[in-house]
Amino acid sequence: MSTTASRIADLRKSYERAELDESASDADPLKQFDRWLTEAISGEIPEPSAMTLATVGSDLRPSTRVVLLKGYDEHGLRWYTNYESRKGQQLAGNPYAALQFHWVELERVVRIEGRVEKTSAEDSDAYYATRPLLSRIGAWASPQSQPIAGRAVLVASAAKYSAQFPLNPPRPPHWGGYRLVPDRWEFWQGRRSRLHDRLMYSASGDAWERQRLAP
Repeated sequence: MSTTASRIADLRKSYERAELDESASDADPLKQFDRWLTEAISGEIPEPSAMTLATVGSDLRPSTRVVLLKGYDEHGLRWYTNYESRKGQQLAGNPYAALQFHWVELERVVRIEGRVEKTSAEDSDAYYATRPLLSRIGAWASPQSQPIAGRAVLVASAAKYSAQFPLNPPRPPHWGGYRLVPDRWEFWQGRRSRLHDRLMYSASGDAWERQRLAP
């Protein structure tokens, strides 16, 4: 056993930066999320928009990966990716998923669950047009999640599509947006002695029910 493996159980951290109280949190989870994300961005937290996306395949095995949040409003949280990727195939078979943000420096976690739907073609076109040129080419070049013989395959594919679409590549039909429509939010604030604060919001008709969970 390595030295790291033998010492990992002894790693400890005391969470003491902040608290999360019902009276100070917003009754609307989207507004509470906006507040925390704003604080993460203004605090210059690395990759504040990075979120873990969890999906479940037809074999009932869960799978996670990190994607970037690209928009959010009262309709849900949006990201963009290859529809033919592993996550795309899993979402096609099971449209329920979970997202998680972990802002380590703020000792905060946000977990969101709900149903996922594709955004409109117009929305996907609009976001795709804002991407850097090489990223737009990359959407064509990468057969995401598929086995390839080596990096040279990607380089050659990128060169091919760069020649085909020099300055204005159209959005690939297999690439676009997803939106998770939340029916459950959880906000976690680390606290001393592992007595963490956890507030859970559950959809109840057109309103939200807020409860405190034991850590």
